[in-house]
Amino acid sequence: MSHDLVVIETVSGLAEAEILRGLLESSGVSVELSYEAALSAYSVGVGRLARVELMVRGDQEALARQVLEDYRSGALDIPESPSDDPAQ
Repeated sequence: MSHDLVVIETVSGLAEAEILRGLLESSGVSVELSYEAALSAYSVGVGRLARVELMVRGDQEALARQVLEDYRSGALDIPESPSDDPAQ
């Protein structure tokens, strides 16, 4: 069982990284974010300062990649909240 961190995705911006982290954590994957210190101070970055790496434990890499693939393909089953139901 590998507890070394593996970069599974690099995104442009902290907002996108936080969304993906929430998605992965809701699927049981522990996520760490790695980004330049300037990004955390300003919340917005340009170029290299905007890059955020999503890192997971090596033993969770396959699951994390599958969750992201399912999310992007539309195959991820996300239950709707009651307020999203047009029948109500």
